[in-house]
Parts: sequence; structure tokens; C-alpha cells
Amino acid sequence: MQPQSGWQLSGSGPEAYELYLADPILTQCAPGLIKAAVVGVGDRVLDVACGTGAVTRLAAQTVGTTGRVMGVDVNPGMLAMARQLADQGLATKIEWLQSDAAGLAVPDANFDVALCQQGLQFFPDKLAALREMHRVLAPGGRLACSVLRDIRFNPYQQAIADALGRLVSPEAAAVIHSPFAFGDAETLRALVIAAGFHTVHIRLEMTVIRHHSLEELVVGYLAATPVASAFAALDDKVRSAILNDIRMSLHDYLDDDGLAAPLNFHVVTARRNGNG
Repeated sequence: MQPQSGWQLSGSGPEAYELYLADPILTQCAPGLIKAAVVGVGDRVLDVACGTGAVTRLAAQTVGTTGRVMGVDVNPGMLAMARQLADQGLATKIEWLQSDAAGLAVPDANFDVALCQQGLQFFPDKLAALREMHRVLAPGGRLACSVLRDIRFNPYQQAIADALGRLVSPEAAAVIHSPFAFGDAETLRALVIAAGFHTVHIRLEMTVIRHHSLEELVVGYLAATPVASAFAALDDKVRSAILNDIRMSLHDYLDDDGLAAPLNFHVVTARRNGNG
């Protein structure tokens, strides 16, 4: 879920993103995106809005030493964290590029696969970003993107947004809503087609957000969002009230092991024409 349009994390933000967003959520979704794109040994893979590299690292493991993987992100802090994590034992060297998704500094027809995990909804110009992914794919190349469904299908984030709206401000709640603002499947399909792709297929996917401590996860999650400073500035009484409100809302998703809340998203796959 690479941040843009106000989600540019700095300072300790990328670390919080890795611990409380990428690790409990995005890492477990990465294999499905790799499978949807049919990534194989020797493929040239571009991971757009790679964040801290959950998908990028798995792609590198999948393509092997004969393949090529590049992770692209606009945020230097995210790329720094991604590089640090990728240095831990990967045999396939990953290339890292700081670049806007709407203006990829990559030659035409240079990759077999373009991936984008939970990044498309953040791009200010979504069509331009998809057209860039189309441009950099070789004829017959494959696209696979995942995009969150509407927040009403995602109770964990809905509970956080509702609590912030009641106890902080509508603006704080709107920040949590923003990653879910592109959750309509047919709007997504039309955009991918408009970018030049064909054989567009959208699949509804669901996973479970698991964490042993709801409170720890919520505090960490908020530290990885643009409301981090506002939440940190609240007095202890208000922060406790927010956490209690969230716990009450998520009562049906708590068990003896902590939180077990569903996460719903779309995975769209498509191809570039074989004749270029």
C-alpha cells in the first residue's frame, strides 16, 4: 500500500509501515499477486510503488538468478528500508529506482511483468501510471495489480476511521478512508482498458489481518499514516478512548490470539498486445 498524495512517510514512518502494514498484511498478500501474474524463472519484473519491498523480494526469489527485478518507488525512505531488507540473503540482486509512477524512468518494452500491490489507489494520475506500466512491458507482457475494496468490506480500518471521526476529526477519519476510495471493480476495469491493456480479469480476494495485540497494531498502523503526528499529540485519555472504541467495534474479530479481521481487495490482471 505505497503512499502517495499525502502518504509520503519520513522519519520513522517507513519502519512503522514495514512492521505494522507490510509485515502483517502486505507480505501475506504478495504470493497471490506473484501467482496472478504467472511470474516465472527468468522473467523481467517491475514492481511499481514497491514500498518496503514485500512483493519485490518475493519476485526476486521467483525469477532466480536468470531473471531481473526492479523495485520503483517515489519515496526515498521506503526505498532505503527496502534495500536494507533485501540485503538479507537474496541471491538475485534487485535494482532500485526512485521514480514517480506516472513518469517511469525506464525504457520501453523492458519488462515481462509489471506488478503493483496496493499502490494504484494512491496515484494522483492513475491512468498515466497504468499507461506507463503498459509502455514498459514487452509485447505480450503481463500486468497484476491489487487494490483495496471499499472500506465497508474492511472492518479493521473501518473501526479506526470511525473512532478517529468521533474522537479526533473528520479530516483524520478521511485519511484512513483514502486508501479505499478506488474500490469499485468496474471503475478499475475501465481504467485498465483505457490504459491499453486487454484480457482484463478481476478477482475478489480476501485475507486475514492477524496480530497478537490489537492496541499495538493500531498504534503502529497509525504511526505509518499521515495522522501519525496528530495521534501522537493527543493526551493519554483521548488515545485510550480511541483504542477502547476500536476494541469495542472489533469485538467480533477478537479471539484468544488477538485480532483476526478480514481484508478484502481486488486483483486485476491484464496483458499488453502481443504485437506491441
